[in-house]
Amino acid sequence: MKPLESGARIALIAPAGPLQKPEELARAQENARTFGWEPIVALHARDRTGYLAGHDRDRLNDINVALRDPNIDGIWCLRGGYGMIRILADIDYDALSRTPKAIIGYSDITALHAAVQRKCRLVTYHGPTAREPLSELARDSFERAVVKQTDSCGTAPKAREINAGTAEGRLVGGNLAVLASLCGTPFIPDLSDGILILEDINEPVYRIDRMLQQLRLSGALTGCKAIVFGECVKCSDDAGGGGRGFDEVLGETAHALGVPCMAGIPVGHIDAQWTIPLGATATLDTKTRTLAVTSYPS
Repeated sequence: MKPLESGARIALIAPAGPLQKPEELARAQENARTFGWEPIVALHARDRTGYLAGHDRDRLNDINVALRDPNIDGIWCLRGGYGMIRILADIDYDALSRTPKAIIGYSDITALHAAVQRKCRLVTYHGPTAREPLSELARDSFERAVVKQTDSCGTAPKAREINAGTAEGRLVGGNLAVLASLCGTPFIPDLSDGILILEDINEPVYRIDRMLQQLRLSGALTGCKAIVFGECVKCSDDAGGGGRGFDEVLGETAHALGVPCMAGIPVGHIDAQWTIPLGATATLDTKTRTLAVTSYPS
């Protein structure tokens, strides 16, 4: 996967939920231009059908048009939301394998990352969607990952050591709820030998527990090297009525697997987030609270 240098042509696509405000598309175009890229707005990027960014066939067509166009260098998803899973089966993965392109986004876009990891084994970028204002930290990490292909992570001083240890492996994962929803489908990514990065929002701890158990029982976590949770935004300890803490529940899974675990890195539904190059190799050291990207596949 080549880095996206100045002059790259980037398709701005809404493959899941719709844009919420008119100014978001203009901001996305300007974000692309600040990296020296030429933004190409997909035909149906402004569509809305209920909670979806237009009909399935139109969102799918926008993706496949970009994947098949040799003049498009990357896809920067405009937002997450919901809807990616509805079109996974008909994406032209063969076109992507023939002409690899950068794919960028997070949250519901995890489904696309997962499918590409499973079908194509390419690096994709779990990072800010195109519509978002980019904080200084987010922009720096994004540039290091997507433009320079260097270490886009680093030390997270506020992270919490859940289960001590070190690990090396492929960066895998994304949104926990989306990953759990892929269990039993052909699109669940291979998490073996991986450092599993997770994030979520609006999920009380008992639901986090249930989704982690689902991944374990499905066998998806077999061979996983480590678990690193970003931010779990608005994830209440009390909503299940049991009063169990987030770290306790996460630690149960890590201890059962016998792997290092850390929580609280800057990943997820936050302004200051790292961009994670899924498929690249990284090392984790829970003692120093460090996640370091060490190499990108050629």
